[in-house]
Amino acid sequence: MSLAPILLFTYNRPSHTRQTLNALLGNELSNESELFLFSDGYKGIEDKNEVMEVRQLVRSIKGFKKIHITEHGVNLGLAKSIIEGVTQVIETHGKVIVLEDDLITSSYFLTFMNDALDMFEKEERVGHVHGYCYPLPELPDAFLIKWTGSWGWGTWKRAWQQFNPNGRALLDEIERRKLTNQFDFNGKYPYTRMLRRQVRGGNNSWAIRWNASLFLNDMLSVNAGKSLVENIGFDGSGTHSSSQNIYTTTLYSEKLSIDIPSIEENHTVRRSIERYYGKTNSFWAKVRRRIQRHLKI
Repeated sequence: MSLAPILLFTYNRPSHTRQTLNALLGNELSNESELFLFSDGYKGIEDKNEVMEVRQLVRSIKGFKKIHITEHGVNLGLAKSIIEGVTQVIETHGKVIVLEDDLITSSYFLTFMNDALDMFEKEERVGHVHGYCYPLPELPDAFLIKWTGSWGWGTWKRAWQQFNPNGRALLDEIERRKLTNQFDFNGKYPYTRMLRRQVRGGNNSWAIRWNASLFLNDMLSVNAGKSLVENIGFDGSGTHSSSQNIYTTTLYSEKLSIDIPSIEENHTVRRSIERYYGKTNSFWAKVRRRIQRHLKI
């Protein structure tokens, strides 16, 4: 098995970046893996010091097989940085594992990702691997689902070629084929609205376009059934983050079995996620979270 290169995208959070790197170094495959670090440029004097601190940190990192550092001279933004970085590396390596600077990984994260990338490399219906899992009980160690998450993920060149950065074309196709309800987990999560906002310039999400691209091509994701990733970015420090706890999960510290009997979506798990979305995205759930955030101020 050839190990997939790890792509880590950083910006202006040195403390988060340090935690992300330390967790990665705790993976048993880290010293056999190539690491590609992408440091986005600063927007102005207000974030220059933090960006330079991140760059000083990543220049000093050791413990990987080989380290490649790209320091952008201007601020590309997360979407452009990820799209360009993934496209560049996957062209020569054929597969990638992608992380952002606020993701803490379990010591078995790289093992799971590489095992799945190796196992399903030639399976055309599988286009994505994801190491994060919602805090749901009694899920299998691994499952297939028609949905892509962006917190610790991987893919192959053959699947990335299906990525369509044109949000308008994706939205038109979903609506033309009357797939909005399915795309939104039976109306329980507003993925179509997120895509519509991207089209209108309300967000610049690469992830919603990647999700829609694979969805329209009827491609599945191999997901960890116990979370190998924890997002520490919901502290208000990130460009796209906010203070939330509905995604808080406990890192799973053992090796997961990738025993998937057939190449089809696990509908039982999909219904579980749908119910989770229904509970966490209802009107009253949002009201309770706003009240909790207010009380903590």
